Amino acid sequence: MTTTDSGEPALTVDELAARAGVTVRTVRFYAGRGLLPPPAIGPRRVGRYGRDHLARLALIEEMQRQGMTLAAIERHLSRLPPDLSPHDLAVHRAVVASWAPESMELLSRPDLERRAGRPLTDEDVERLAAMSVLTREGDFLRVDSGLLRLGVELLDVPLSEETVLAARTALIDHARAAARELSQLLRDAVAERDTRDVRSLSAHMHPLVVQALLTTFQRSLKEELREWVGSPEDSAGDPAEGACRADGPVEGAARDGAEGAPGDAPSV
Repeated sequence: MTTTDSGEPALTVDELAARAGVTVRTVRFYAGRGLLPPPAIGPRRVGRYGRDHLARLALIEEMQRQGMTLAAIERHLSRLPPDLSPHDLAVHRAVVASWAPESMELLSRPDLERRAGRPLTDEDVERLAAMSVLTREGDFLRVDSGLLRLGVELLDVPLSEETVLAARTALIDHARAAARELSQLLRDAVAERDTRDVRSLSAHMHPLVVQALLTTFQRSLKEELREWVGSPEDSAGDPAEGACRADGPVEGAARDGAEGAPGDAPSV
């Protein structure tokens, strides 16, 4: 892997596929369908990919895991602004992932590394276990597939395991408190409604609440970081603004998710 003058990682197609946990054939298939922007052309006419390609791949794979057809994924991506940053795309992926039920998979160590898109040391596996991403079951590992990608990304964050776990606890506690308060507000608002109306409202409110929570948290965190470091955000732009102005994936996931099971794209 090389870097550009701005420090942006420049990955070959093989490195991009490995980092994303997919095959080179899958990357080229998505690129051929216009789901990925073209790479920058480096020395010797070699295509170079960056963080935006990696983030977009992660979003595509998440939508496919949710059961969206290739046609539905194409329609969704065509509605997103073309200049979304990797941060913006990560927010969209988080919203899509929020629809997934808890899914545990029993994987071997090689299968885990393939899904992670990188080799994992024994220390890495222990850190993932400490973050509740996986548990050991004999020679296999029971993995929470919804948390795996986030857990792998956290392995490269220069924070102690204790700090990561404390942050996780704080987020869970505050999220549960917010969920309880919002649930009570909705319960009071529909107390006299028919059961069918309540279910319909819940189905519509779920994606809206998730999007609102993510966007509000992003903006609040950005303000806190700005006060801490005393400088404006970098030139990547405001990820929260991107999250708000885009035609959110919550609509696409709710509308298109029932159109068919994944399988239009090459298997990964």
